[in-house]
Amino acid sequence: MGHKYSRDEILEGAVQAAVDHGLSSLTFGRLARRLGTSDRVIVYYFTTKNALVTDVLVAIGVRLQEVLAGAFPDKAADHRQMVAAAYPVLANSAVDPLFAVYFEACGLAAAHQAPFHEVAPQLMAAWVDWLADFFSGSRARRTREAEATMALVDGLLLMRHLAGPHAADRAARTLGL
Repeated sequence: MGHKYSRDEILEGAVQAAVDHGLSSLTFGRLARRLGTSDRVIVYYFTTKNALVTDVLVAIGVRLQEVLAGAFPDKAADHRQMVAAAYPVLANSAVDPLFAVYFEACGLAAAHQAPFHEVAPQLMAAWVDWLADFFSGSRARRTREAEATMALVDGLLLMRHLAGPHAADRAARTLGL
């Protein structure tokens, strides 16, 4: 009989599996083999693949928020100040694998694949809510600034993944970041 894993250990294994091989290859069976346990242990904590994938994406989001929180000012004047603080922290090889998983999820959501097309809008809304707290002003203004921050950061990081770090860095400089 294999090791008795906790929910957190299984989730950590799932995050690492997604980082190593992608979300689309994450299955109960593969995760169980990776951990040296039965897939029934995985199902005990995550009753559906959708639940597992959702929790993996939330865990990755939490890690990214922890990285970003230290870089952000208490209150930002606007989205440009936030992106200027975020991009240097996020544009590094240590964070690239997390964004690779995030962009895979975005692509699967755009292709209307379950659970991504249902989960992605919820995660996006949670990110906007989190970012909005770094701005002052009306709720509508804070939301607009948070959305603009996400659009710029996601665009730069997607460029980093597809065209390479130098292209993304050039774009950031052109944007005045």
